[in-house]
Amino acid sequence: MTQVWIVLILAFTAANLPFLLERRLLVLPVGNSGKNVGWRLLELVLLYFIVGSVAWLVEKNIGPVQRQNWEFYATTVCLFLVFAFPGFIYRYLWRRKGA
Repeated sequence: MTQVWIVLILAFTAANLPFLLERRLLVLPVGNSGKNVGWRLLELVLLYFIVGSVAWLVEKNIGPVQRQNWEFYATTVCLFLVFAFPGFIYRYLWRRKGA
């Protein structure tokens, strides 16, 4: 049960990283223009697959991995986007332009 909570906390943190950090792919420095929305969405997709891989490894260590249909992936994408909402609000709606 603890492993599930760790994966959920990891997913929440990873979903917010593209909106909180000003580095491309979380590593490369950005010039004065900053990161645009395209980079943030690309990072969000990459982090979704990274967290999914970690979750798959955790499931594999617990027992046999269950086969999933498209409904599972649609639900996890939506959950990941809901987890990213606080970072999106902070970046685009709450923070002042000059800050």
